[in-house]
Amino acid sequence: MEQERTEINDLGEFGLIDFLTRNIEIQNASTVLGVGDDAAVIDHFGKQTVISTDMLVEGIHFDLMYVPMKHLGYKSVVVNLSDIYAMGATPTQITMSIAFSNRFSVEALNEFYEGVYAACEKYGVDLIGGDTSNSQKGLVISVTAIGEVTPDQFIKRSTAQKGDLICVSGDLGAAYLGLTLLEREKRIYLDSPTVAPDLENQTYIIGRQLKPEARKDIIEFLQENDIKPTSMMDVSDGLSSEILHIAKQSNLGVVIYEEKIPIAQESKEIALKFGLDPTAAALSGGEDYELLFTMKQEDYDKIVLNEQISVIGYMADISEGAHILTKGGNKFKLVSQGWNAFQQ
Repeated sequence: MEQERTEINDLGEFGLIDFLTRNIEIQNASTVLGVGDDAAVIDHFGKQTVISTDMLVEGIHFDLMYVPMKHLGYKSVVVNLSDIYAMGATPTQITMSIAFSNRFSVEALNEFYEGVYAACEKYGVDLIGGDTSNSQKGLVISVTAIGEVTPDQFIKRSTAQKGDLICVSGDLGAAYLGLTLLEREKRIYLDSPTVAPDLENQTYIIGRQLKPEARKDIIEFLQENDIKPTSMMDVSDGLSSEILHIAKQSNLGVVIYEEKIPIAQESKEIALKFGLDPTAAALSGGEDYELLFTMKQEDYDKIVLNEQISVIGYMADISEGAHILTKGGNKFKLVSQGWNAFQQ
């Protein structure tokens, strides 16, 4: 059965905005005025405001051959919320702007916004505005996330201290391996369109790529247990790249242990099947959206019972440089080989 298609022109820009925002329900007291006026109004009642913006461009950041529109809407929100959590803050509002070519129908954009609203509902944030525009080719998404934090309790990258423990949430490398599998199937399909895709029941790694989650639970755990990280950021470009950011901005060295890097069993198995090193996938893969943070050694007893947090190394004197100690006892310089949008 052919899906119904409504052309954007049938609704017009304002009709489209009305259609896509018709069911918004405000969730935060700080949202004084949302969609429908010249500008939104927010009031954080004495809290400090945290703001982050991301742009996602078709063909650079996502491929609609294998990314469903609903998943794309969800992911475009989550990757921005992750940046807010990485500051130790609570996200409260987003704005969403999209530019699209005439190959997109109203139904396709509605699917995208279903994903947007699903993420907003899960994380308790309000969509308060944005913009729509035509593009000559493809889809461009720009999201701004706004959050709140108790005055001067935000967490920067530049405040790690020598001797601090380096911690990471969840597991690493899965999103990159999911992307590798999806790209493999895309190449097979382009060569042989009659061959059915075989995703090998790899729901975990594909889910980590198509539907990532922001680590709201980790921030809540840290707050509930009175642990304030000395520095923090999210893992979007790969573990090695992010650790080197913290080291550089804190003017420190780094030692991490390969055996301590958390990698899911599913990731290890598929990496070996692809002839890839699981550690390399964790160090350089990106898009895991886990939280990387440093903390004082005396807080170790508070986190040891949380299975979602791994201690993987420590911050050293700058004279020591940045190194990884392998399972075999070798010492290698840590290099930044994370994903780079400008190397296409």
